[in-house]
Amino acid sequence: MNGFSLSRWFGIIAKEFIQLKRDRLTFGMIIGVPVMQLLLFGFAINADPKHLPAALLSADNSPYARTFIRAMENSGYFHGVVQAGSEAEAEELVAHGRVQFVVNIPENFSRRLVRGEQPQILVEADATDPSATNNAISALQVLAATALARDLSGPLGGQATDLNPGTPPIDLRVHRRYNPEGISAYNIVPGLLGTILTMTMILMTGLAVTRQRERGTFENLIATPALPIEVLTGKIVPYILIGLIQVGLIFLASQFVFDVPMRGSPVVLFLVVLIFIAANLTLGITFSSIARNQLQAMQMTFFFFLPSILLSGFMFPYRGIPEWAQWLSSVLPLTHFLVLVRGIMLKGNELHELWPQIWPILAFMLVVILLGLRFYKRTLD
Repeated sequence: MNGFSLSRWFGIIAKEFIQLKRDRLTFGMIIGVPVMQLLLFGFAINADPKHLPAALLSADNSPYARTFIRAMENSGYFHGVVQAGSEAEAEELVAHGRVQFVVNIPENFSRRLVRGEQPQILVEADATDPSATNNAISALQVLAATALARDLSGPLGGQATDLNPGTPPIDLRVHRRYNPEGISAYNIVPGLLGTILTMTMILMTGLAVTRQRERGTFENLIATPALPIEVLTGKIVPYILIGLIQVGLIFLASQFVFDVPMRGSPVVLFLVVLIFIAANLTLGITFSSIARNQLQAMQMTFFFFLPSILLSGFMFPYRGIPEWAQWLSSVLPLTHFLVLVRGIMLKGNELHELWPQIWPILAFMLVVILLGLRFYKRTLD
């Protein structure tokens, strides 16, 4: 029996490096994944979102009201405070996710303030993602006690007296919409619907085709008169049924285990889920057309899944990531699907209100199909 040979050992090492050099996709993943993680976690992830959009519904244009609004903007948590023309318009802004907060300053606010009557300010917050609003609400509560301290004096400014020991001059009432108790399951469970479908649909379809290619059974399919579009779509349909089974299990768990409300139409939810499943399956088929083996298909799936889960708003508040990361996340179907599923289940949004989030998924699917057809080869290399 031959002993350990250092030359053979170095030869095996050199062979592996040569193989890595030939497998450019794997080598790119070795470099790309840690770099992407470093950039995302270092620059894009923020658990304390600021510059949140807010709407103002004010019936009092006094200096006190304007001072409070300026204090909100200067706090850093609120940005682009727009004037809502009516309560209906403010309701629409919140329901469609265009603003995170609506600040309602009532009539005679300043008159009641100078009289020491502690006027109310109503703040309506979109609490579908509690982590995106909690710190901003805490900042509002501090502003209610301190924002007008320079303009008021004595008991009006909240200074302690025998009859009024440290009461703030403003009675801030916060109404957490869609999730008043701040239950995290209301946000997480609908999000899991999208993340599970993203991972399983892309991975299953990607591995299915590459597995057939490795075993040689894909050659028989290529030899048939089937068109590329027939092959791609024919391989997608069975997995749509698998995805619907997953959706059914998650939906039943959300209703009977986690008590997540269902304020919208199940039919609309079903339609949106079908579109999202189809988009992920087309991406999986495209990955399988590019990958030469199952390992590469898994690597590409992970490379796509990582930014999807981090930038979509599932793990971290979407409005907490910087603008450049929001542009990147707007390309990902999961970002739009989370808005859709939470809007349907928690807000009761109807189909015509969901179109701004549906068309980007359809556009993504169209681009991916064209890429898949481009890489599809009717003959094996």
